[in-house]
Amino acid sequence: MEIKIDGSYTESKIIILTASITEDVKNIVSKLSEDVPQIITGSRDEKIEVLEQEDMIRIYANAGKVFVVTGKGEYVLRFRLYEIEKRLNPHYFVRISNSEIINLRKVNNFDLSFTGTICVKLSNGEAAYVSRRYVHKIKKILGI
Repeated sequence: MEIKIDGSYTESKIIILTASITEDVKNIVSKLSEDVPQIITGSRDEKIEVLEQEDMIRIYANAGKVFVVTGKGEYVLRFRLYEIEKRLNPHYFVRISNSEIINLRKVNNFDLSFTGTICVKLSNGEAAYVSRRYVHKIKKILGI
């Protein structure tokens, strides 16, 4: 990576120099093009509140509804899980099963002693389990 600082520019400009369009180049362009909405609202006690992503511990689907657990409590979201996943910061949130997403910054530890899965201990004392389908992805994120 190379960064050049030039006071004659009034706006930032990104140039990608490459011999060909590879998957990596496509991924970089995609990431740079993302416009991730930051506002997420949840309802609780017939009130709608704006939720901060850094307060979210886990997001999960159950009985046809999507819930988010924060330090303040649990809220119902008006999104499907895949829709909320698009709104979340991909550097902090990761899907661990078809029905759950966790905030990596709210994880106390990962217990790999379970056969075929990983138990995730969250900062609020709850435990979540990585489904077999997502174990490889979590291990890659953890560098193991």
